[in-house]
Amino acid sequence: MAKKSSVKPAGGEGGRNVLVIGAGIVGVSTAIWLQRDGHRVTIADKAGAGEATSYGNGGILASCAIVPVTGPGLLRKAPFMLLDSSQPLYMKWRYLPRLAPWLVRYLAHANAKDTKRIAAGMYDIIGDSLADHQALAAGTPAERHVRATDYLYLYDSREDFGKEAFSWAIRKAHGFVWRELQSSAMKELFPGLAVKEAFGISLPDHGLITDPGAYVKALAAHFEARGGTMIHGTVEDIAVENGRLAGVRIDGETRAFDAAVVATGAWSRPLMEKLGIKVPLESERGYHLELWNPSWMPKAPLMMASGKFVVSPMEGRIRCAGIVEFGGLDAPASEAPFRLLEKKFRQAFPHVTWERTERWMGHRPATTDSLPVIGEVATAKGVYAGFGHQHVGLTGGPKTGYLLAQLIGGKKPNMDLAPYSPMRFGRGL
Repeated sequence: MAKKSSVKPAGGEGGRNVLVIGAGIVGVSTAIWLQRDGHRVTIADKAGAGEATSYGNGGILASCAIVPVTGPGLLRKAPFMLLDSSQPLYMKWRYLPRLAPWLVRYLAHANAKDTKRIAAGMYDIIGDSLADHQALAAGTPAERHVRATDYLYLYDSREDFGKEAFSWAIRKAHGFVWRELQSSAMKELFPGLAVKEAFGISLPDHGLITDPGAYVKALAAHFEARGGTMIHGTVEDIAVENGRLAGVRIDGETRAFDAAVVATGAWSRPLMEKLGIKVPLESERGYHLELWNPSWMPKAPLMMASGKFVVSPMEGRIRCAGIVEFGGLDAPASEAPFRLLEKKFRQAFPHVTWERTERWMGHRPATTDSLPVIGEVATAKGVYAGFGHQHVGLTGGPKTGYLLAQLIGGKKPNMDLAPYSPMRFGRGL
């Protein structure tokens, strides 16, 4: 399907003193690759490793998820989706005035040309996710959470699959292959499936993290065991003098570092603004339900195409994760997305029972052009950014961390990082 992973342990000379701000998958990946390259690394996070967005994602290493939400036709479909509670798109309407400037720029990319361009950019970050995670976790306690698997798409009918021909053509152009699941295979994979005309697609060479929160924590524990430092604290400011990093204030104390990495996901905008960069970043709020001790467990993770959410077999539970809601970082979770997740799951698998349900809502960092922010900040030499992966942060975390470690170590990555530049949105506020 894809090229071999370019993520390999770096062996060059190091010795820089680096602060990584954020202990999600991007931050922890960055810290481990820096540490393997011989640098002295500190991670600072107010909540601890794997406690935010990295905890609640669907767990799928979805290399094929290169096509952005802003595909052709979104402008036409979005208003109807927002007014239909059975669709996986929601809005906190009180937030709309604040969201509007970002939304206008976001929707401007809902065309074929930009979709293909964005997909090409995402492929370079997530196209080899399984191999990238295997390289990152190799020799660590986190290795047991990485599982190679097919990734399944379940459509209500072949006709529904055909409606997404544009997206599948883009995937094919990037080397992804799949097989159609015949009725016998569908019955074996999904016993009791209550979708009469169900049509399935199976993609090889994907992966699953069987417990995302535990996985990131295990990586962070390995980082500490090898001499890394973890600070549970809030980074309040990044000081810049003469265009270079001068220090970082953590809980009121300013500390000196040779380099710093902003990897705080949907919460990255305030720190970037302190550096004179206004990144158009919003929270693409996501939801999950966990069905504990279910009577049936999927053999592989699957995308329920009609509801745009994934069903992942995890340790002791099924996780149903997805939905897109725009409502900012501060508003409480909505009830309707949880109801939709459970309704769609029960409609497809009415015979499945479970002991208890746990709920979660979190914040995916979304830029207006659907590409992550990766690279050095021109207004603050020594400061680097790594965030903005939307719904594929877990998928792209190791590759992003490796690229940042290369940059900080003075190495030249073997790919063009211009599409992800922190400066592509312009300077100033």
